[in-house]
Parts: sequence; structure tokens; C-alpha cells
Amino acid sequence: MTQTAPIRLRPYRIRVTCWLLATALVVLFTVVSTALRGPTGESGAMFQRGDQAAMIGLGLLGAFLILLFTRPRVEADSQGIRVRNVIGSYDLPWAVVRAIRFDRGSAWASLELHDDELVPLLALQAVDKERAVDGVRALRALHTANS
Repeated sequence: MTQTAPIRLRPYRIRVTCWLLATALVVLFTVVSTALRGPTGESGAMFQRGDQAAMIGLGLLGAFLILLFTRPRVEADSQGIRVRNVIGSYDLPWAVVRAIRFDRGSAWASLELHDDELVPLLALQAVDKERAVDGVRALRALHTANS
């Protein structure tokens, strides 16, 4: 096996987008919560501090859920590849990987395993264009050198 430098890949555009959306959501829910005061409408509903805190809490919860999409990561070295997606992760030796695929029209790359299973690589997304292509090329070179 050839010893090569480890590779660490993360999506770019989705991370930027998610951080912007999460920040906007927290700000929006905070502004809305501060606007909830006193009786409103014909029902005369009263908004208390607890209601305002709950609105901010909902904004924070929504931001947390959005930020889950920043979780994907791929790390690879001469031993194997570690994939972390939004939900779930894989730690695979190169011996079980048949190919690294990035099919035309696919939203993200994937690992093709020898048992015909496909493992999505959400860290390599088509919207990242050349970053994703460079990442796939680096993974393919590492796979070729270590399999």
C-alpha cells in the first residue's frame, strides 16, 4: 500500500446556504416573538413571555434541523474511506470499494461497493461543480493507489 496524504472533503454551497438560512430563521422567529405582545384579534388571546420564548425556541430548533445538512463529510487515507452523511456514517476499507461514481445528472457522488451496494457521498455535490470533480478525482487516485 502506498502512503499518501489524507483527503478531507466537505460540501461548500450547501454549508453556506444552510448557515444563512439558519441565521435568517432565528432572526425571523426572534423578531416575530418580540412582536407578540398583549391581546390580539377578536379572541383576545394574550401572548406571555413563555410564548415568546417558545417562538425563539422553535426558531432555534428549525435552525438546528437546517444545520444538519452541513454535517456531510468524507475523509480518506491509505487505510480506507470514512463517510458521514446527514444521517448515518460508514467506515470502509478500500478493499470493499469497487469504484467512486459521479454519474451524469447525479446530485452527488457515490461509492460502488463489491456487493453492488451504493453509498452516497453527500459531501461531493454537483452544485459545487469543480470542487466536487476535484474531490472525486482525488478519491479515485487514492483508491487506485491503495486497492
